[in-house]
Amino acid sequence: MKGKKQERILRILLKHPNGSLSQYRIAKEAGCTHVWVIKVLAKLEKKNLTKNTKVNDIPGLFSYWLTINDYPLFREYNIQNPLDLLKTTSLKYALTTYYAESLTQHYLFPSRVDIYIQEQDLDAWHALLTKNGLVGKGNTRILLDDEHVFYANIKKDDYRIVSTPQLILDLLREQGVAIEAAHMLIKKEYHDLIQ
Repeated sequence: MKGKKQERILRILLKHPNGSLSQYRIAKEAGCTHVWVIKVLAKLEKKNLTKNTKVNDIPGLFSYWLTINDYPLFREYNIQNPLDLLKTTSLKYALTTYYAESLTQHYLFPSRVDIYIQEQDLDAWHALLTKNGLVGKGNTRILLDDEHVFYANIKKDDYRIVSTPQLILDLLREQGVAIEAAHMLIKKEYHDLIQ
């Protein structure tokens, strides 16, 4: 859980990179102790990525996040019109990667629907997806990770999307043209903080 709490701190810092949040506020939003926040921030400062709660090196902090992040557990399905299904479900989710990027900046072809779900909803999602499609390699993946992936998610065109920092991380993990899209999002989101 220590790694996940460190990731929570990174997600919060990248959502509020200007240093506007106090260490206590970060601890509260990350669900960890103030002492743990101090320890993580000290490690980041040593790497010249932050100064207190202000991010000094946005791309560097994303690179660091990639080194400590494990790919989430996932299961694949082949669903006809998966986005229509998302519009009708009351189950909690957050879109990421290709469709989320397409809704955000319209650069990538939305080839696969990736959604984070809550672990306690796994059986309900499996029932819904198998009722509307097939299990196995396909156009839809459900991802299981720390519940903090839902932090600061946004609503766009009737869909829930992960926060921009989470989307950037997920695109960087995808490789290929997704990395290019991630760097475009970094420039767009953090234009006033990057020289």
